[in-house]
Amino acid sequence: MPLDENAWDPRLYEGSAPYYARGRLPYPPEMAAALRDELALDGTGRLIDLGCGPGSVALLLAPLFAEVVGVDPDAGMIAEAESEAARQGVGNAHWVEMPAEALPDDLGSFRVATLAQSFHWMDRKKVASAVRGMLEPAGSWVHINATTHRGVDGADDLPLPRPPHAEIGDLIHEYLGPTRRAGTTTLTKGTPAGEDAVMVTAGFSGPRRVTVAGHLYERSEEEVVASVFSLSWAAPHLFADRIGTFENELRRLLRRASPDGRFAERAREIELVIWTK
Repeated sequence: MPLDENAWDPRLYEGSAPYYARGRLPYPPEMAAALRDELALDGTGRLIDLGCGPGSVALLLAPLFAEVVGVDPDAGMIAEAESEAARQGVGNAHWVEMPAEALPDDLGSFRVATLAQSFHWMDRKKVASAVRGMLEPAGSWVHINATTHRGVDGADDLPLPRPPHAEIGDLIHEYLGPTRRAGTTTLTKGTPAGEDAVMVTAGFSGPRRVTVAGHLYERSEEEVVASVFSLSWAAPHLFADRIGTFENELRRLLRRASPDGRFAERAREIELVIWTK
């Protein structure tokens, strides 16, 4: 089945929430600055971040709005977002455990809606239509195209070894098989295409696209391990009682690549796809 025809599977990221924020490469401050400039954000209005996960985007953008609301159907992700907001001292963020398909649920109106690495999990037509009705007359939808679980491959020199992603993938397949699983189903068709048509049909105009350069990051062994368990197709529950054995093998693999457990990764470019109501 196409991903956006699935009902929410509560096992999709089961066990991944504690690893997500640590394992994923951060969204850079330049992304917030680019959105501020493109949308003339001035600390007023409200943001809704759909599929917010542990709050990575919502918390980065919180200073640009009077209020931000993060929505995610995964209870573990919402708990992590609440904890991270408290740790950062962000007082204008609120969190709602709910699938995006249940919108609007009396959440009010918003100046901006953001979705980062999440739209493909949703009933896209239903969500786009619902969000359009929740946006202010001049409101904007921002799809954040990013890949944060790993950096770019390449032959350019980095100050430290890259994580051995190909070997990590082989190890996952050795334990879980060649077909990628996600929750209680499999990822047989990949990410659905046709997003522009979905947005136009829902009544949006655009898009305009803004690119934000990727940063170079040092990564620890713990962060690389966390990045693996942050994946839907390598979520902890999929390994069942073999998870300890898998993690031990993963750490041995990483130590062979970098005996001191230090790595470097260059984050991929981020594309901001901005649609207007």
